[in-house]
Amino acid sequence: MSKVLVSPSILSAEFAKMGEGVANVEKWGADLVHCDVMDGVFVPNITFGMPMVKSLRKYSTLPFDVHLMITEPEKYVGEFCDCGADIVTFHPDASKDVKKALDIIKSKGKKCGLVLNPDKPLSLVEDYLEDIDMLLIMSVYAGFGGQSFIPEVLDKVREAKKMIEKTGRDIDIEIDGGINTNNIKDVLEAGVNVVVAGSAVFKAENPADTIKALRG
Repeated sequence: MSKVLVSPSILSAEFAKMGEGVANVEKWGADLVHCDVMDGVFVPNITFGMPMVKSLRKYSTLPFDVHLMITEPEKYVGEFCDCGADIVTFHPDASKDVKKALDIIKSKGKKCGLVLNPDKPLSLVEDYLEDIDMLLIMSVYAGFGGQSFIPEVLDKVREAKKMIEKTGRDIDIEIDGGINTNNIKDVLEAGVNVVVAGSAVFKAENPADTIKALRG
């Protein structure tokens, strides 16, 4: 199995000190910086956009793992790449042209991926397995931080792993939502190799130790 990467979500950082939060993610030994972008349309919450990603870029050398919870991502993915995103993932059910969005990201020399909410089937991404670098499976419903983990999604992770193995491609399986040191063993055993954690890291007494524990 690929090395497990930990991607702390800055949605759980102190917004007034966001640059410091991003710098801390690197200091604590994480592998990626997870940026949750919400538009208030596809999901009922609003977070931040391209200017925030661009301004935070100077605070860390880690890859920025940008999860777009926005309608028609094909209109914006190029700009997110230009602002410093290294991996851009979006929801296929929010897009009018999934292939176009993936192609734009790749044309910028960045990694691309698709995201599925807990109630969305793998059939939504099946046709794009030759194009993507990452599949993000949500273990809560996209739109809010601090939700409880939905264990049933691990069946989807196992199924996704089998689908990916059939392609022979090296596609990361990322999980996001309610992940902590209590459920990480089951998550990794299901086939995940990229772990998003927000509250579990930012509210930990020792975030560096928590990141190590999340690697299993």
